[in-house]
Amino acid sequence: MTFDLASLGWDAAFSADLPVLDADVVPGRVARVDRGVCTVLSADGPVRASLAGAVLAAASRDAVRLPCAGDWVLVRTWPDDRVTIEAVLPRRTAIVRRTADKDSSGQVLAANLDVAAVVEPLDPSPDIGRVERLLALAWDSGARPLVVFTKSDAVRDPAAVAADLARATPGVEVLTVSARLGTGLDQVRPLVAPGRTLGLLGPSGAGKSTLVNALAGAEVMGTRAVRETDGKGRHMTTYRALIPIPGGGAVLDTPGMRQVGLLDGAVGLDRAFADVAEMIAACRFADCTHQAEPACAVRAALESGDLSPRRWESWQRLNREVAYETRRREARQAAVERARLKQHRVRDTSRHL
Repeated sequence: MTFDLASLGWDAAFSADLPVLDADVVPGRVARVDRGVCTVLSADGPVRASLAGAVLAAASRDAVRLPCAGDWVLVRTWPDDRVTIEAVLPRRTAIVRRTADKDSSGQVLAANLDVAAVVEPLDPSPDIGRVERLLALAWDSGARPLVVFTKSDAVRDPAAVAADLARATPGVEVLTVSARLGTGLDQVRPLVAPGRTLGLLGPSGAGKSTLVNALAGAEVMGTRAVRETDGKGRHMTTYRALIPIPGGGAVLDTPGMRQVGLLDGAVGLDRAFADVAEMIAACRFADCTHQAEPACAVRAALESGDLSPRRWESWQRLNREVAYETRRREARQAAVERARLKQHRVRDTSRHL
């Protein structure tokens, strides 16, 4: 099976940034990663590629530089038929979440998306706080954010429910679909045009894999029923996968995420909470704590009902998280710089001995 790279998003801008390549090195797009081995879609077909030394060295300094699903890479085929990824090309967009380890570093979930869709089921009851968190992540990626409410066939008036929930997604298009019945898919299909990639973010049981199968017109991603006891989905998809769609374009499905930590996406948070950011900017004092200061636009909005207590609390929680992670990142950078200067002084001292 061969692949039309232009259909997957390869264009003249990517080509212009390439060095002169020899015949053994070709571009390709990462479809999935399994324990450091990548499945890469190239013009000659899919190949399994390990990481070259230069890529591993770059990743040792910053794990974000590891290849992930959606990345464009350069692969080399060696005389003994080994295939290695020699370079990861610069990303145009990237979904990056905070890891749960001690260093709280970043992990790239998906790269080079044109649209980042937050997928949330209407049944059981949607978790709007989770939608807000994922939208902040989507806004920060550089891709176009979108909200897709699935399982519209499971509620009596899906349009009314979605319209009510859309109050928490200012500036973002909201679609309602039922992959089981096929309703609403005509709104999603144009997002997977030739050369464009749609990414899906959401919890297990949200219907992401079912949506991929409906767009692909075949069973390309395994699915399981949601548990009736608690409404939670089983984690059927355990890896990120880029799926080429017949007719052009691709969908990138991500595994169900129990927790999604924000790294330091203040810009994404401001975009996801554009209404709150506007109210904060309207306060009389720039350092307003929104507690007892006069002419506080936030308190006025809470009292009038223009801002719900739930949304205000959600913004406060996420803002604290982002501020904390920003301080941690700045402290790590300062520590690295101090270590660099210390090593430089040691080298200078040794030269003068």
